[in-house]
Amino acid sequence: MSYKLEKPYTDVQYADFVVEHNHQNGRNIEITEDAAYALEPNEMLGEDGVPVINPNYEAELAQKKRARLDKLNLTAADVERAIYKAKGMDFEDVIKKVEELNSDTNPSTSIDIKALKIELKANNFYRGNPYINAVGTLLGFTSEQLDEFFETNDYTKLV
Repeated sequence: MSYKLEKPYTDVQYADFVVEHNHQNGRNIEITEDAAYALEPNEMLGEDGVPVINPNYEAELAQKKRARLDKLNLTAADVERAIYKAKGMDFEDVIKKVEELNSDTNPSTSIDIKALKIELKANNFYRGNPYINAVGTLLGFTSEQLDEFFETNDYTKLV
């Protein structure tokens, strides 16, 4: 539920409004010709300048969450250690498994092995790197497991 401070208001009234609704309660402050509004995260100003529920809020929230997760990173040692603890494999074993799958006639499992070898030499592994999903799927990890692992650096999330 949004809150409204109608004009005219004093600088002190506006400051109190901002402190109460933005600083203390995390609402977004929007100013129109007639008033200042304190909007909840799922609200926005409609075309008529009146607060409405943002119909895209859930999708926008999911997109922000995905963007945050994709920026998470772990060291190569963290990732290799986790794969070893969860699957008993190191990066060399992963490369062999990819090579075996690439020799199959199934193009959906094809991973560019040279590019993968380059990726595995990186100092940091970013969750948003498509090779993370490709290799994770190959090893039987779900996207959710990989997200949790990158958030916590806890290999048990991969078991």
